[in-house]
Amino acid sequence: MVAVNAHPDPPPAGVRRPRRASILDVAALAGVSASTVSRSLRGHSSISAATRQRVLEAARELSYSASPQASGLASGRTRTIGIVVPFVTRWFFVNVVAGAYEVLHEAGYDVLLYHLGTAQSRDRFFERMPLTRRVDAVLALPLPLTDEHTLALRALDMPLVTVGAVLPGVPCVRIDDVAAMRTAVHHLLHQGHEQIVMITGVEDEQGFGFASSHRRRTGYRQAMADAGLSRHVDLVSADAYGIEGGAAAMATLMDRPTLPTAVVAEYDELAIGAVRTLRRASIAVPGRLSVVGLDDHEMASVVDLTSVAQPVQEQGSVAARLLLDCLDESKGAAPTEVVLPTRLVVRGSTGTPFARPG
Repeated sequence: MVAVNAHPDPPPAGVRRPRRASILDVAALAGVSASTVSRSLRGHSSISAATRQRVLEAARELSYSASPQASGLASGRTRTIGIVVPFVTRWFFVNVVAGAYEVLHEAGYDVLLYHLGTAQSRDRFFERMPLTRRVDAVLALPLPLTDEHTLALRALDMPLVTVGAVLPGVPCVRIDDVAAMRTAVHHLLHQGHEQIVMITGVEDEQGFGFASSHRRRTGYRQAMADAGLSRHVDLVSADAYGIEGGAAAMATLMDRPTLPTAVVAEYDELAIGAVRTLRRASIAVPGRLSVVGLDDHEMASVVDLTSVAQPVQEQGSVAARLLLDCLDESKGAAPTEVVLPTRLVVRGSTGTPFARPG
């Protein structure tokens, strides 16, 4: 939760505001410890009915309402979840965080967001490990981690769930990126395309080397090989992230003597940039060249882009529920991996191949 601190007007001179009752006040009145008050108010099964009733009566008499901070003091927990994000401003990460935040906020947890931005910042983060004693659990978005990074997270001795990044023994929520890209290529193959170029993201962007990028390229190669088109495998790497990178990569393709009949992009922003370049050059999409993306970005429908949709916010919400299950001692062991389905969304950017005259 992002809190905004507001400073109220001071009370009139000589007027003292009554002090709000604390968990210690309730404990003193009920004749129990603060931890017993906390467990009683949370309905913990280890507290007898008589003790719970005595605590409830004391809380009512003092008009006490529990706060996350007070519960944390009694239970040793912070009621805060740390979320580690490579790029906090990008569409995918923003939506994963939004999905996780909704679930965590509803469960009464605050969120502490750590934005890395570069591989150097990532390394400094794991060297300092600022999560210690600040959070109860960690949600790590797709971070390629070294053995040292993984050991640093495990050394925290707290629940850890990842989105996208597979770590041995750590619960993970993800999609099958290989299968998703195969779906995109198969759509073009079924329409009759053979000359299919893949526009990929920046190689090892910011030193992160995202596993999803590698898996999607693998899916492209597999689909082309299965169709007997290995000789047509052709990857063009963008030199910048996002729409501008896709636009520039498409311009590079247009400098060639001949164009392919179709392009598949590693993610939708690249595809959107490619479509922009083609339309500015008056090259018909899909009349002359078909384009497919992956993600089903919120702008995909605006540009009529065919895309393989992935449930982005749902990945965040499922990961958050896994974390909450890990924190709940009454729940069993969390599943080690949850793979959510993807689906093809056909729009107006794909069609049958362009037939060259003669």
